Amino acid sequence: MTAPELHGRRLVLVTVGVMLALLLAALDQTIVGTAMPRIIADLNGLDRYAWLTTAYLVTSTVTVPIAGKLGDLFGRKPFILAGMIGFMVMSWACGFAQDMNQLIVFRAAQGLFGGVLFASVFTVLADIFTPQTRARMQGVFGGVFGLASIIGPATGGFITDNWGWRWVFYVNIPVGVIGIALLAAYLPFVRTKASWRDIDFVGAFLMAAGLVPILVALSNTNTYGWSSWQTLVPLLGGAALLIAFLVVEHFEPEPIVPLRLFLNRAYAVSVIVGFLSGFGMFGAIIFTPLIFQGVLGISATNSGTLITPMMLGLIGASVITGQLMVRLKHYAMLGPIGCAVMIAGMLLLAEVAVTSTTFQVTAALVVVGIGLGVTFPLYLNAVQSAVERKFLGVVSSNLQFFRNVGGTIATAIFGSILANRLAANIQDKINAAHLPSQFTNSFKVGFSSTGQIFNQAALAQRRAALPPNLRPVFDQAMVAVKAGLATTLHEMFLIGAAVIAVALVASFFMPSVPLKGREPAPVPVPVEPEEAEKTEASVA
Repeated sequence: MTAPELHGRRLVLVTVGVMLALLLAALDQTIVGTAMPRIIADLNGLDRYAWLTTAYLVTSTVTVPIAGKLGDLFGRKPFILAGMIGFMVMSWACGFAQDMNQLIVFRAAQGLFGGVLFASVFTVLADIFTPQTRARMQGVFGGVFGLASIIGPATGGFITDNWGWRWVFYVNIPVGVIGIALLAAYLPFVRTKASWRDIDFVGAFLMAAGLVPILVALSNTNTYGWSSWQTLVPLLGGAALLIAFLVVEHFEPEPIVPLRLFLNRAYAVSVIVGFLSGFGMFGAIIFTPLIFQGVLGISATNSGTLITPMMLGLIGASVITGQLMVRLKHYAMLGPIGCAVMIAGMLLLAEVAVTSTTFQVTAALVVVGIGLGVTFPLYLNAVQSAVERKFLGVVSSNLQFFRNVGGTIATAIFGSILANRLAANIQDKINAAHLPSQFTNSFKVGFSSTGQIFNQAALAQRRAALPPNLRPVFDQAMVAVKAGLATTLHEMFLIGAAVIAVALVASFFMPSVPLKGREPAPVPVPVEPEEAEKTEASVA
């Protein structure tokens, strides 16, 4: 029989526990972002800046579909608990990391458990709520995710400035402990009749084995260059494995990515736009702190606060878009509008210079957030209405998967550009400043020196240590360094805008499929015996 819906105090406690599990994973993604500049300054790792995010995204993205299948087989409770425990352990390890390589490894391991959490949290809702209640609770859980996006950057900045960046990892522990206690005590164990044959092991392995070498190659271009064998071999090898992945998915009865869905134009366009819009989303979220802290010289706390309006724009636009979709006959035209707004925001970010104000950057972020907020609910709701009911979970998870893959690749590419172009751009600006030779000869331009522009206290100490007659020259040099960083970010955001322009073109092919919200309420019908068998479960 199906698992009974929980009631009363037990339902409330389980719901709080699941919310804390979602908050644990969602908050970590946003709270760490504003601490990144301080981390790379302390660990001297600007050349591996992108890998802190890339490693987490790769492991978490690949884990989501695998954890979802395993949860069907063994029940969600052991996986959500294992995910929370492992996530906290790795978060503690990140806080103790002594160098950049250790931190990258711990973040990758943390991503494995983060993927388990994301796969388990949203499927647990199906175990503890009836369909009617579940629909209402999804909005509440969406609000939890939005709350994490809003408070995370500011909280991360405050913690970094006052307690140190290591505490952005330690702060997860209390949230996780409370969540684990509630779920271990009150969440029922539900196990369906799924079997090991339902798990696409070969597809999951090929997907991971194909993505990882490609991302490694992209991130190592600053060391080996684009034409070296160290770059080309992983790129070609990863591409070959991804081709093999597509072949396997074609014949797999329960594929992670059902290829036949790409014959559905609404699904295909939604995936393409989601994949490409990941460039704008991750580019703005991950690299904008470099503008605030590196170009404008703002503290980490204020940097996090100024990023918050982007999330407010995203949430507000999502709500409005959802209302407009059910009122507009040709609602698909909202897609090109959202992409165009996103491009405008990226172009505004590309124009940031040393003389820019915080208002200019924040306004550009709000514009990007509004564009993203239009595309998120639009394509999710449209594609769910365009496929058969049995594919609802598949298309919803695939949209998130392809958006994460696009963002992961974007992070690697942007990080490669940052590593390859920053030192040269800074050197050009210093040369153009015509500073005294005795000063420029001792001013080493490289990651070890440029990474310090994110640490305002260290800069003040370095300036104070100079003779009074050299302090104005030092100020000129730092303006040149910041201008070089602004030039590098200008190049990155222009590339991001160009990629989203491709999404804009694709969005014009999106059909306005009839939305389920427009259809009259269906007449209840008895559940077929075979349908009842599919939902049969045992409760422990």
